[in-house]
Amino acid sequence: VTFTYGDTGITALTNLSFTIEKGQTVAILGKTGSGKSTILELIARLYDVTSGEILIDDVPIRQLNLHSLREAIGTVPQDAFLFSDSIRNNIKFGKNTATDDEVIAVAKNAVVHENIVGFSKQYDTVLGERGITLSGGQKQRVSIARALLKNPKIYLFDDCLSAVDTETEEEILNNLKQASKHATTLIVSHRVSSAKNADKVLVLEGGRLLQQGTHEELNNREGYYKELYLNQLSEKEN
Repeated sequence: VTFTYGDTGITALTNLSFTIEKGQTVAILGKTGSGKSTILELIARLYDVTSGEILIDDVPIRQLNLHSLREAIGTVPQDAFLFSDSIRNNIKFGKNTATDDEVIAVAKNAVVHENIVGFSKQYDTVLGERGITLSGGQKQRVSIARALLKNPKIYLFDDCLSAVDTETEEEILNNLKQASKHATTLIVSHRVSSAKNADKVLVLEGGRLLQQGTHEELNNREGYYKELYLNQLSEKEN
């Protein structure tokens, strides 16, 4: 796949190819501007590829019904968007027929339940414009709960754990692994910790695939991934 943004003329991806098996978790790492988020935008068909093809179940993505495609996807963007509504309704945006028990279960998986019950009105707490009554990490976790409630076939997580600490991140990732074990998951991240337990790691640079493999394979190979891992390890120790 090659993709150039029509408005800026910037080529974000060049001759990129990879395969994800059903149920796998794939982490995508790389510097800012390497094309990570563009992959997720193309899978959700916010844009169409300039050349090449994206296939889902061997069917070209352009042949799939757009509404059905997006119904099958749960997306959590980096900049979580929340409505001026109750926390409960923000989570239920993923599935408005959900019971309170279902809402609480996904909030626990997203490690945000304890925060919510700490508010005087708990799940009835009404959020300000764009969720200003919540911290960045809490907003991200409410968005994750919303995606989990939808129970989609494909999860697209776009650097949505950037505002949480690494311990919370690990807890959420472990919960996600259980909750999404029958789904196909793509996680865009700047942190190696998000990639450690993925079935496959893709490392991008300048819109091209620089490295791919498991955490162990890439960590035993000189290159960007190993350098990133060692840098982040030393940061954590400091």
